[in-house]
Amino acid sequence: MPGKYQHIGNFHRDNRFLENGEKVWISFKTLNNPMIHGELRSDGVSSQGIPMVTGSESFHVQHVTKNTMTVKYKDGIGEYTRKFVAPQLEYSAIHNSRKSVTSLDVTPGGLGVSADSEGKLKVWETSNGIVRRDLQGHLGDVYTCKFFPSGVVVLSGGADMQLKVWSAETGQCAANITGHKAAILDTVIIERGRNILSSSKDGTVKLWDVGQKSCLYTYEECGGNVNCCSIGIPNKNIDLGQPETITSDREVQTEGKLLLIGTEAGSIQGYGLQTRRKVFDLPCHGAVNCCCILSENAAVCGTQDGYITVLDLRNIRVPLKELKETRSAILSFSTHNNGFFVSTGDGSCFFVNELCNTTTELTGADCDHIYKVVCDNTHVYTGCRDGQVRKYSCSQAGL
Repeated sequence: MPGKYQHIGNFHRDNRFLENGEKVWISFKTLNNPMIHGELRSDGVSSQGIPMVTGSESFHVQHVTKNTMTVKYKDGIGEYTRKFVAPQLEYSAIHNSRKSVTSLDVTPGGLGVSADSEGKLKVWETSNGIVRRDLQGHLGDVYTCKFFPSGVVVLSGGADMQLKVWSAETGQCAANITGHKAAILDTVIIERGRNILSSSKDGTVKLWDVGQKSCLYTYEECGGNVNCCSIGIPNKNIDLGQPETITSDREVQTEGKLLLIGTEAGSIQGYGLQTRRKVFDLPCHGAVNCCCILSENAAVCGTQDGYITVLDLRNIRVPLKELKETRSAILSFSTHNNGFFVSTGDGSCFFVNELCNTTTELTGADCDHIYKVVCDNTHVYTGCRDGQVRKYSCSQAGL
Protein backbone atom coordinates (compact mmCIF):
# COMPACT_ATOMS: atom_id res chain seq x y z
CA MET A 1 0.00 0.00 0.00
CA PRO A 2 1.49 3.37 -0.94
CA GLY A 3 2.52 5.65 1.90
CA LYS A 4 3.54 9.25 2.22
CA TYR A 5 6.12 11.33 4.00
CA GLN A 6 5.02 14.52 5.67
CA HIS A 7 6.91 17.80 5.80
CA ILE A 8 10.59 17.40 6.68
CA GLY A 9 11.22 20.62 8.53
CA ASN A 10 13.69 23.13 7.08
CA PHE A 11 15.94 20.70 5.26
CA HIS A 12 18.64 22.61 3.40
CA ARG A 13 17.56 26.06 4.55
CA ASP A 14 19.75 28.55 2.62
CA ASN A 15 21.38 25.61 0.79
CA ARG A 16 22.99 24.17 3.89
CA PHE A 17 21.93 21.40 6.22
CA LEU A 18 21.23 21.84 9.91
CA GLU A 19 23.94 22.74 12.38
CA ASN A 20 25.56 19.82 14.22
CA GLY A 21 23.06 18.34 16.67
CA GLU A 22 20.01 20.12 15.28
CA LYS A 23 16.91 18.13 14.35
CA VAL A 24 13.97 18.21 11.98
CA TRP A 25 10.80 16.17 12.29
CA ILE A 26 9.47 13.74 9.76
CA SER A 27 6.20 11.78 9.63
CA PHE A 28 4.92 8.86 7.61
CA LYS A 29 1.38 7.68 7.03
CA THR A 30 -0.46 4.98 5.14
CA LEU A 31 -4.19 4.86 4.50
CA ASN A 32 -6.34 4.01 7.55
CA ASN A 33 -3.29 3.83 9.84
CA PRO A 34 -2.05 6.34 12.42
CA MET A 35 0.78 8.68 11.51
CA ILE A 36 4.28 7.65 12.57
CA HIS A 37 6.54 10.49 13.74
CA GLY A 38 10.32 10.53 13.83
CA GLU A 39 13.33 12.81 13.76
CA LEU A 40 16.32 13.39 11.53
CA ARG A 41 19.42 14.62 13.34
CA SER A 42 22.50 16.29 11.92
CA ASP A 43 25.78 14.75 13.10
CA GLY A 44 27.95 17.36 11.43
CA VAL A 45 29.72 17.31 8.07
CA SER A 46 32.13 14.76 6.67
CA SER A 47 35.64 15.59 5.49
CA GLN A 48 34.19 15.74 1.95
CA GLY A 49 31.71 18.41 3.03
CA ILE A 50 28.70 16.06 2.95
CA PRO A 51 26.13 16.32 5.79
CA MET A 52 25.93 13.29 8.08
CA VAL A 53 22.34 12.55 9.12
CA THR A 54 20.75 9.83 11.20
CA GLY A 55 17.07 8.95 11.67
CA SER A 56 15.04 7.82 14.65
CA GLU A 57 12.35 5.13 14.93
CA SER A 58 12.06 3.26 11.62
CA PHE A 59 13.44 6.08 9.45
CA HIS A 60 16.75 5.33 7.76
CA VAL A 61 18.76 7.93 5.87
CA GLN A 62 20.09 6.06 2.85
CA HIS A 63 22.01 8.71 0.96
CA VAL A 64 22.91 12.37 1.47
CA THR A 65 24.55 14.93 -0.84
CA LYS A 66 24.83 18.68 -0.52
CA ASN A 67 21.43 19.09 -2.15
CA THR A 68 19.58 15.79 -1.72
CA MET A 69 18.64 13.28 0.94
CA THR A 70 16.99 9.90 0.47
CA VAL A 71 15.01 8.52 3.42
CA LYS A 72 13.55 5.03 3.77
CA TYR A 73 10.78 3.99 6.13
CA LYS A 74 10.24 0.29 6.85
CA ASP A 75 7.26 -1.26 8.59
CA GLY A 76 5.59 -4.66 8.70
CA ILE A 77 4.00 -4.13 5.28
CA GLY A 78 6.89 -2.92 3.20
CA GLU A 79 9.57 -0.32 2.55
CA TYR A 80 8.88 3.21 1.29
CA THR A 81 11.46 5.66 -0.03
CA ARG A 82 11.33 9.40 -0.65
CA LYS A 83 14.02 11.67 -2.08
CA PHE A 84 14.14 15.22 -0.69
CA VAL A 85 15.73 17.87 -2.91
CA ALA A 86 16.92 21.31 -1.81
CA PRO A 87 16.82 24.35 -4.10
CA GLN A 88 19.92 25.14 -6.14
CA LEU A 89 19.09 28.84 -5.89
CA GLU A 90 16.59 31.02 -4.03
CA TYR A 91 15.68 34.37 -5.58
CA SER A 92 14.49 36.79 -2.93
CA ALA A 93 15.11 40.05 -4.83
CA ILE A 94 12.62 39.51 -7.67
CA HIS A 95 9.67 40.31 -5.42
CA ASN A 96 9.30 41.86 -2.00
CA SER A 97 9.69 39.09 0.59
CA ARG A 98 6.53 40.30 2.31
CA LYS A 99 4.50 39.64 -0.85
CA SER A 100 3.42 36.25 -2.18
CA VAL A 101 4.57 35.05 -5.60
CA THR A 102 1.17 34.14 -7.03
CA SER A 103 2.00 33.14 -10.61
CA LEU A 104 5.08 32.05 -12.51
CA ASP A 105 6.33 30.81 -15.88
CA VAL A 106 9.73 30.17 -17.48
CA THR A 107 11.14 29.55 -20.95
CA PRO A 108 13.89 27.14 -22.05
CA GLY A 109 15.61 30.27 -23.38
CA GLY A 110 16.41 31.58 -19.92
CA LEU A 111 13.62 34.01 -19.06
CA GLY A 112 11.13 33.91 -16.21
CA VAL A 113 7.99 35.94 -15.55
CA SER A 114 6.21 36.16 -12.21
CA ALA A 115 3.52 38.13 -10.42
CA ASP A 116 3.07 38.92 -6.75
CA SER A 117 0.21 39.73 -4.40
CA GLU A 118 0.94 43.43 -4.80
CA GLY A 119 0.06 43.21 -8.50
CA LYS A 120 3.66 43.58 -9.72
CA LEU A 121 4.63 41.66 -12.83
CA LYS A 122 8.33 41.13 -13.59
CA VAL A 123 10.50 39.51 -16.26
CA TRP A 124 13.82 38.11 -15.01
CA GLU A 125 16.73 35.87 -15.93
CA THR A 126 16.38 32.28 -14.74
CA SER A 127 20.17 31.89 -14.37
CA ASN A 128 20.55 34.56 -11.69
CA GLY A 129 17.16 36.13 -10.87
CA ILE A 130 18.14 39.57 -12.18
CA VAL A 131 14.99 41.54 -13.08
CA ARG A 132 15.02 42.81 -16.66
CA ARG A 133 11.57 44.33 -17.07
CA ASP A 134 8.72 45.62 -14.91
CA LEU A 135 5.44 45.08 -16.76
CA GLN A 136 3.26 47.92 -15.50
CA GLY A 137 -0.40 48.40 -16.36
CA HIS A 138 -2.60 45.98 -14.43
CA LEU A 139 -4.88 47.43 -11.78
CA GLY A 140 -4.89 45.01 -8.87
CA ASP A 141 -3.66 41.46 -8.43
CA VAL A 142 -2.30 39.47 -11.38
CA TYR A 143 -3.47 35.87 -11.13
CA THR A 144 -1.93 34.35 -14.23
CA CYS A 145 1.14 35.03 -16.39
CA LYS A 146 2.51 32.84 -19.17
CA PHE A 147 4.97 33.02 -22.05
CA PHE A 148 3.86 32.55 -25.62
CA PRO A 149 5.79 29.77 -27.42
CA SER A 150 8.12 32.39 -28.90
CA GLY A 151 9.53 32.99 -25.43
CA VAL A 152 9.59 36.77 -25.89
CA VAL A 153 5.89 37.58 -25.44
CA VAL A 154 3.92 37.35 -22.17
CA LEU A 155 0.19 36.92 -21.52
CA SER A 156 -1.25 38.03 -18.17
CA GLY A 157 -4.65 38.41 -16.55
CA GLY A 158 -6.02 39.35 -13.18
CA ALA A 159 -8.44 41.09 -10.87
CA ASP A 160 -8.94 44.04 -13.24
CA MET A 161 -10.72 41.71 -15.74
CA GLN A 162 -8.10 42.51 -18.38
CA LEU A 163 -5.89 40.29 -20.50
CA LYS A 164 -2.63 41.93 -21.49
CA VAL A 165 -0.04 40.91 -24.07
CA TRP A 166 3.49 42.18 -23.38
CA SER A 167 6.85 42.30 -25.11
CA ALA A 168 9.36 40.71 -22.74
CA GLU A 169 12.13 42.52 -24.65
CA THR A 170 10.79 46.08 -24.26
CA GLY A 171 8.29 45.77 -21.41
CA GLN A 172 5.61 47.44 -23.52
CA CYS A 173 1.98 46.28 -23.56
CA ALA A 174 1.16 45.28 -27.14
CA ALA A 175 -2.52 44.48 -26.58
CA ASN A 176 -5.19 44.97 -23.95
CA ILE A 177 -8.16 42.59 -24.23
CA THR A 178 -11.39 43.14 -22.29
CA GLY A 179 -14.76 41.42 -22.06
CA HIS A 180 -14.90 39.44 -18.83
CA LYS A 181 -17.17 40.74 -16.08
CA ALA A 182 -15.06 39.48 -13.16
CA ALA A 183 -11.46 38.55 -12.37
CA ILE A 184 -9.49 36.37 -14.80
CA LEU A 185 -8.05 33.34 -13.00
CA ASP A 186 -6.30 31.26 -15.68
CA THR A 187 -5.31 31.30 -19.34
CA VAL A 188 -4.28 28.92 -22.12
CA ILE A 189 -2.26 29.84 -25.22
CA ILE A 190 -3.35 27.78 -28.23
CA GLU A 191 -0.49 26.59 -30.44
CA ARG A 192 1.59 29.65 -31.51
CA GLY A 193 -0.82 32.09 -29.89
CA ARG A 194 -3.14 33.55 -32.51
CA ASN A 195 -5.95 32.36 -30.21
CA ILE A 196 -6.02 32.21 -26.42
CA LEU A 197 -8.46 31.09 -23.72
CA SER A 198 -9.26 32.70 -20.38
CA SER A 199 -11.31 31.47 -17.42
CA SER A 200 -12.97 33.82 -14.99
CA LYS A 201 -14.90 34.34 -11.78
CA ASP A 202 -17.79 35.44 -14.02
CA GLY A 203 -18.46 31.74 -14.69
CA THR A 204 -17.28 31.69 -18.30
CA VAL A 205 -14.36 30.65 -20.46
CA LYS A 206 -13.70 32.88 -23.46
CA LEU A 207 -11.92 32.08 -26.72
CA TRP A 208 -10.10 35.14 -28.08
CA ASP A 209 -8.59 36.32 -31.33
CA VAL A 210 -5.43 38.10 -30.15
CA GLY A 211 -4.81 40.03 -33.35
CA GLN A 212 -8.22 41.70 -33.38
CA LYS A 213 -8.64 41.63 -29.56
CA SER A 214 -12.10 40.15 -30.03
CA CYS A 215 -14.03 37.29 -28.44
CA LEU A 216 -14.73 34.41 -30.81
CA TYR A 217 -16.83 32.34 -28.42
CA THR A 218 -17.94 32.18 -24.79
CA TYR A 219 -18.36 28.85 -22.98
CA GLU A 220 -21.18 29.58 -20.56
CA GLU A 221 -23.22 27.69 -17.97
CA CYS A 222 -20.09 26.28 -16.36
CA GLY A 223 -21.69 26.41 -12.92
CA GLY A 224 -19.94 29.27 -11.18
CA ASN A 225 -16.36 30.53 -10.95
CA VAL A 226 -14.04 28.81 -13.43
CA ASN A 227 -10.75 28.50 -11.55
CA CYS A 228 -8.61 26.79 -14.18
CA CYS A 229 -8.43 25.59 -17.76
CA SER A 230 -6.21 23.39 -19.92
CA ILE A 231 -6.25 21.98 -23.44
CA GLY A 232 -4.88 18.90 -25.15
CA ILE A 233 -5.36 16.52 -28.06
CA PRO A 234 -7.31 13.47 -26.86
CA ASN A 235 -7.42 9.97 -28.27
CA LYS A 236 -9.22 9.95 -31.63
CA ASN A 237 -11.76 7.49 -30.22
CA ILE A 238 -13.01 10.15 -27.79
CA ASP A 239 -16.00 11.78 -29.45
CA LEU A 240 -15.80 15.58 -29.34
CA GLY A 241 -18.81 16.00 -31.65
CA GLN A 242 -19.07 18.15 -34.75
CA PRO A 243 -19.23 21.96 -34.99
CA GLU A 244 -22.84 23.15 -35.12
CA THR A 245 -21.86 26.29 -37.04
CA ILE A 246 -19.01 27.32 -39.29
CA THR A 247 -16.22 28.80 -37.20
CA SER A 248 -14.57 32.11 -38.01
CA ASP A 249 -11.43 32.06 -40.13
CA ARG A 250 -9.84 33.90 -37.19
CA GLU A 251 -10.11 30.66 -35.16
CA VAL A 252 -6.93 28.68 -35.76
CA GLN A 253 -5.92 25.11 -34.77
CA THR A 254 -8.79 24.42 -32.37
CA GLU A 255 -9.96 21.32 -34.24
CA GLY A 256 -9.60 18.01 -32.41
CA LYS A 257 -8.70 19.60 -29.07
CA LEU A 258 -10.30 19.04 -25.68
CA LEU A 259 -10.89 21.97 -23.32
CA LEU A 260 -10.70 21.00 -19.64
CA ILE A 261 -12.06 23.34 -16.97
CA GLY A 262 -12.29 23.18 -13.17
CA THR A 263 -14.94 25.03 -11.20
CA GLU A 264 -15.32 26.47 -7.72
CA ALA A 265 -18.57 24.50 -7.48
CA GLY A 266 -16.53 21.29 -7.52
CA SER A 267 -16.65 19.81 -11.01
CA ILE A 268 -14.20 19.01 -13.78
CA GLN A 269 -15.70 19.51 -17.23
CA GLY A 270 -14.59 18.71 -20.76
CA TYR A 271 -15.61 20.45 -23.99
CA GLY A 272 -14.77 20.03 -27.63
CA LEU A 273 -12.79 23.23 -28.14
CA GLN A 274 -13.99 23.74 -31.70
CA THR A 275 -17.31 21.89 -31.49
CA ARG A 276 -18.39 23.68 -28.22
CA ARG A 277 -19.95 20.38 -27.12
CA LYS A 278 -19.80 19.43 -23.43
CA VAL A 279 -18.22 15.98 -23.38
CA PHE A 280 -18.34 15.31 -19.64
CA ASP A 281 -19.08 16.89 -16.27
CA LEU A 282 -17.63 14.99 -13.31
CA PRO A 283 -18.29 15.98 -9.66
CA CYS A 284 -15.14 16.23 -7.52
CA HIS A 285 -14.47 16.24 -3.77
CA GLY A 286 -14.35 20.04 -3.59
CA ALA A 287 -13.54 23.21 -5.49
CA VAL A 288 -11.15 22.41 -8.36
CA ASN A 289 -8.13 24.73 -8.21
CA CYS A 290 -6.03 23.32 -11.04
CA CYS A 291 -6.26 20.89 -13.95
CA CYS A 292 -4.01 19.56 -16.67
CA ILE A 293 -4.27 17.19 -19.63
CA LEU A 294 -1.41 14.69 -19.27
CA SER A 295 -1.74 12.63 -22.45
CA GLU A 296 -4.24 11.65 -25.10
CA ASN A 297 -5.94 9.38 -22.56
CA ALA A 298 -5.34 11.01 -19.17
CA ALA A 299 -5.92 14.24 -17.28
CA VAL A 300 -5.52 15.34 -13.66
CA CYS A 301 -7.26 17.81 -11.36
CA GLY A 302 -6.58 19.05 -7.83
CA THR A 303 -9.08 20.25 -5.25
CA GLN A 304 -9.20 22.67 -2.35
CA ASP A 305 -9.51 19.81 0.12
CA GLY A 306 -6.30 18.10 -1.02
CA TYR A 307 -7.44 15.45 -3.50
CA ILE A 308 -5.57 14.70 -6.73
CA THR A 309 -7.78 12.88 -9.22
CA VAL A 310 -6.28 11.24 -12.30
CA LEU A 311 -8.89 10.79 -15.02
CA ASP A 312 -9.13 8.27 -17.83
CA LEU A 313 -10.57 10.36 -20.65
CA ARG A 314 -11.92 7.21 -22.31
CA ASN A 315 -14.04 6.36 -19.24
CA ILE A 316 -14.63 9.55 -17.34
CA ARG A 317 -17.26 8.12 -14.99
CA VAL A 318 -14.67 6.35 -12.82
CA PRO A 319 -11.41 8.08 -11.78
CA LEU A 320 -8.27 6.20 -12.78
CA LYS A 321 -6.61 7.06 -9.46
CA GLU A 322 -7.21 9.28 -6.44
CA LEU A 323 -4.36 10.51 -4.23
CA LYS A 324 -4.43 12.48 -1.03
CA GLU A 325 -0.91 13.49 -0.06
CA THR A 326 -1.94 16.49 2.03
CA ARG A 327 -4.79 17.95 4.04
CA SER A 328 -4.19 21.27 2.32
CA ALA A 329 -5.23 22.62 -1.08
CA ILE A 330 -3.73 21.43 -4.36
CA LEU A 331 -2.65 24.66 -6.08
CA SER A 332 -0.87 23.83 -9.35
CA PHE A 333 0.52 21.13 -11.66
CA SER A 334 3.43 21.04 -14.08
CA THR A 335 4.08 18.07 -16.37
CA HIS A 336 7.55 16.53 -16.69
CA ASN A 337 8.49 13.39 -18.65
CA ASN A 338 5.75 10.83 -17.85
CA GLY A 339 4.62 12.41 -14.59
CA PHE A 340 3.82 15.74 -13.00
CA PHE A 341 4.84 18.07 -10.19
CA VAL A 342 2.25 19.17 -7.63
CA SER A 343 2.37 22.28 -5.42
CA THR A 344 0.19 22.64 -2.32
CA GLY A 345 -0.98 24.98 0.39
CA ASP A 346 1.08 23.35 3.16
CA GLY A 347 4.49 24.04 1.62
CA SER A 348 4.98 20.64 0.03
CA CYS A 349 5.86 20.23 -3.63
CA PHE A 350 6.32 16.72 -4.99
CA PHE A 351 6.63 14.65 -8.16
CA VAL A 352 4.11 11.95 -9.10
CA ASN A 353 5.35 9.38 -11.63
CA GLU A 354 3.44 7.49 -14.33
CA LEU A 355 2.44 4.82 -11.79
CA CYS A 356 0.88 7.55 -9.60
CA ASN A 357 3.55 7.07 -6.93
CA THR A 358 5.18 10.03 -5.21
CA THR A 359 8.94 9.70 -5.54
CA THR A 360 10.52 13.10 -4.91
CA GLU A 361 9.79 16.13 -2.74
CA LEU A 362 11.16 19.67 -3.20
CA THR A 363 12.03 21.33 0.11
CA GLY A 364 12.66 24.88 1.29
CA ALA A 365 9.22 26.45 1.54
CA ASP A 366 8.62 25.29 5.11
CA CYS A 367 4.82 25.57 5.62
CA ASP A 368 4.15 28.45 3.21
CA HIS A 369 1.76 28.06 0.27
CA ILE A 370 3.47 27.19 -3.02
CA TYR A 371 1.13 28.88 -5.46
CA LYS A 372 2.84 27.78 -8.65
CA VAL A 373 5.27 25.14 -9.90
CA VAL A 374 6.67 25.14 -13.46
CA CYS A 375 9.29 23.02 -15.23
CA ASP A 376 11.43 23.74 -18.31
CA ASN A 377 12.66 20.11 -18.50
CA THR A 378 16.04 20.84 -16.88
CA HIS A 379 14.94 22.84 -13.83
CA VAL A 380 11.85 23.26 -11.67
CA TYR A 381 10.78 26.66 -10.31
CA THR A 382 8.32 27.41 -7.51
CA GLY A 383 6.56 30.62 -6.48
CA CYS A 384 5.81 30.83 -2.77
CA ARG A 385 3.87 32.84 -0.20
CA ASP A 386 7.18 33.82 1.44
CA GLY A 387 8.07 35.90 -1.65
CA GLN A 388 10.77 33.52 -2.87
CA VAL A 389 11.25 31.98 -6.28
CA ARG A 390 13.15 28.71 -5.85
CA LYS A 391 15.07 26.85 -8.54
CA TYR A 392 15.72 23.07 -8.44
CA SER A 393 17.74 20.76 -10.68
CA CYS A 394 15.83 17.93 -12.36
CA SER A 395 19.04 15.90 -12.68
CA GLN A 396 19.76 16.18 -8.94
CA ALA A 397 16.18 15.09 -8.31
CA GLY A 398 16.79 12.07 -10.52
CA LEU A 399 13.97 13.11 -12.86
